[in-house]
Amino acid sequence: QVPLVESGGDSVQSGGSLRLACTVSGYSVSQYFMGWFRQVPGKDREGVAGITSDGTRNYADSVKGRFTISRDIAKNTLSLQMNSLKPEDTAMYYCAASSFTNPPLKTSFFGHWGQGTQVTVST
Repeated sequence: QVPLVESGGDSVQSGGSLRLACTVSGYSVSQYFMGWFRQVPGKDREGVAGITSDGTRNYADSVKGRFTISRDIAKNTLSLQMNSLKPEDTAMYYCAASSFTNPPLKTSFFGHWGQGTQVTVST
């Protein structure tokens, strides 16, 4: 059973919005530090946003003010609201879970990953 499943990726024009969702199974979305990452071919996977078990959020500088991470404990889902999208936001987006309390948004701190959902932003 895959514990993390992303959805919501799509193709949009620059300036548009998308909302990604990550369905969590096997544990509560509030039990672990949860994060969103993205990756383009040929580059390292980079952290975008994270949320601690008590709800504290942090963001990469490149998305501050445009992206919002949230979770729905009743539905056991993690979301990423992305506004004012830019072509440079084009990437495969992954949700991930970490057993660390408030880790850096670096892949080595995360032990569970989803399969990813593609976001493409055109000019």
